[in-house]
Amino acid sequence: MAIYDEENNRLSIKLVYYGPAQSGKTTNLMRLHDILRTDLKGEIMMMETTNDRTLFFDLLPLGFKAPSELLIKFKLYTVPGQVVHDSTRKAVLSRADGVVFVADSRRTQSVNNGESFANLENNAARVGIDFDRLPLVVQFNKRDLTNILSEEEVMQCWQAAPWPVMFCSALDGCGVVETFNALLAQVYDSLDEEFGFQQNHGLSRNDFVRQSIGDGAA
Repeated sequence: MAIYDEENNRLSIKLVYYGPAQSGKTTNLMRLHDILRTDLKGEIMMMETTNDRTLFFDLLPLGFKAPSELLIKFKLYTVPGQVVHDSTRKAVLSRADGVVFVADSRRTQSVNNGESFANLENNAARVGIDFDRLPLVVQFNKRDLTNILSEEEVMQCWQAAPWPVMFCSALDGCGVVETFNALLAQVYDSLDEEFGFQQNHGLSRNDFVRQSIGDGAA
């Protein structure tokens, strides 16, 4: 979970993009990396696996300090989508403070989406994450393609779910920041109980979200 470095007064938060192979997890992170201001991000790093890859980068808003001088640092990761890399997925998911589940909007991918979401829930339990309390956003990506589920069809299936459902075309950046914002809001609520963002650091949810992305973008 979130790691507090008392010596440097720094809080490191881990966020993971999870989902089936080719759903657009990597594209989400690459677009987010493109959108954020240069001084707010580290370099993209990649860990290659056979026929797949894990991508991650540090997001360090150097000017993002709470009134208490607490420095907030984010580490963003994707997981490899292929089933053969399940051990890597567990390792990346471990100690995550929030997850974006990236689903593929194409009708032909509904089964893969369902299996991958079940895998997320199972792996969360295996690495000691309380899935019921995990900050989570479900994103239906690839809205720019044809033969996709309509928003009405998606919401009919997910209306009883407790998580925000977002729609995105990560290839052109549409919905990427909005998805990230939705996750940040949940992460704030989840960590506020432990770290007292508002009470101890004078940091509201709106300021947490806004400053995390540098007021939006480049």
